[in-house]
Amino acid sequence: MAIRITDECINCDACISECPNNAIYEPDGDWAYSDGTSLKGTVTLPKGKQVDADKRNEPLSDEFYFIVTDKCTECKGFHDEPQCASVCPVDCCILDEDHVETEEQLMGKKEWMHGE
Repeated sequence: MAIRITDECINCDACISECPNNAIYEPDGDWAYSDGTSLKGTVTLPKGKQVDADKRNEPLSDEFYFIVTDKCTECKGFHDEPQCASVCPVDCCILDEDHVETEEQLMGKKEWMHGE
């Protein structure tokens, strides 16, 4: 599953630099699939939808840091545990029960984003 940030977030900035997929963004920050990945131009998301990887998307939150689910791999292939959760001082980086993925799916997402 992906990780999500709850509304208990204190916007401390500890998690953002830990994410190997650049999946975490500041409140009210726009984002793109290409940020910190090898994705460019038109790409097909792991779930099949085609998107422009370079297009700037609307923020998912204007109050708290947020994680783009399609870019989160729970740090699989990089670390033994999700780094955002390990550094969060208020434990607001939790498993997202609405986005359950297998380890194989998470590793596939990593390969999709980083071409490895």
